[in-house]
Amino acid sequence: MSSFYSLSMQRLGGKGTINFSDFKGKAVLLVNVASKCGYTGQYKGLEALHKKYGSQGLVLLGVPCNQFGGQEPGTEEQISNFCSTKYNVTFQLAAKTDVNGPNAHPVFTFLKNATDGKDVAWNFEKFLVSTDGTNVTRFASRVQPKDIEDPIAKALLEKALRSEL
Repeated sequence: MSSFYSLSMQRLGGKGTINFSDFKGKAVLLVNVASKCGYTGQYKGLEALHKKYGSQGLVLLGVPCNQFGGQEPGTEEQISNFCSTKYNVTFQLAAKTDVNGPNAHPVFTFLKNATDGKDVAWNFEKFLVSTDGTNVTRFASRVQPKDIEDPIAKALLEKALRSEL
């Protein structure tokens, strides 16, 4: 299995590459997102996590995906406009991506293999990667962003403790 830090994704709208090597020493929360899902309201909670923990070392990355009920049918420009106007999203967004199947992005192959190996079940599944890139914790779609504050805080604290050694 490749290293988390050797991976990369395209930014939404073709605005360059997101190199995961830039995330060394940070906790990373990746979420497959969709604009027309019953869980879409979680954007608000995700943005709150980004604002609260971003300065402490959390990177939040939304990854639009249209594989679940066609709930992300828009163009990348439409997705970007929706996220910024409806939810004031300021965290990073990747290009529209497959998370399952033969065209699944290598990032999601890595995340699934690092957890239970199962396919992503639905939109707004969340993957928290530790600050050293070695541990991945998976959260189901129904888990609200506020309910993963403790694991995020713990991941950031572990980094602080390692840096003191």
